[in-house]
Amino acid sequence: MKILSIHADRISYRARMKTRISEPTDKREDSMEQCMVFFSCIEKQDESNPEGVVEDAKESIIRRLDQVKAKDLMIFPYAHLALSLSSPEAALQILRELESALAAEGYGVKRAPFGWYKEFELKAKGHPMAEQLLSIGSDR
Repeated sequence: MKILSIHADRISYRARMKTRISEPTDKREDSMEQCMVFFSCIEKQDESNPEGVVEDAKESIIRRLDQVKAKDLMIFPYAHLALSLSSPEAALQILRELESALAAEGYGVKRAPFGWYKEFELKAKGHPMAEQLLSIGSDR
């Protein structure tokens, strides 16, 4: 799993167009302020240990949130961070479980819908710890 994390003043998105793998959603647009955005890409190799990937991702995300003292986050599915993608079913399962795991830890969590073409606006904070690429998994 690859995650591009960005400390943001604001993120907003609008789901514009379905793909053949789109999840059903009633929430086609949303926004969040003073948060971390985690552009997340599930890789083929993550399918062999989804529970471990969720746990490792949760711990890495919590460390990032602690670094910048953020309590709110948006998980943004983003297939453009890796060449070898997992199946859509595995990706959606991992993203949903990650969302639930972080919410259970007390964080304010939102997730953009999976499998949609989305327009988005992002205002990054622009400090030394504002952006970081995370590689999740035991073989990283």
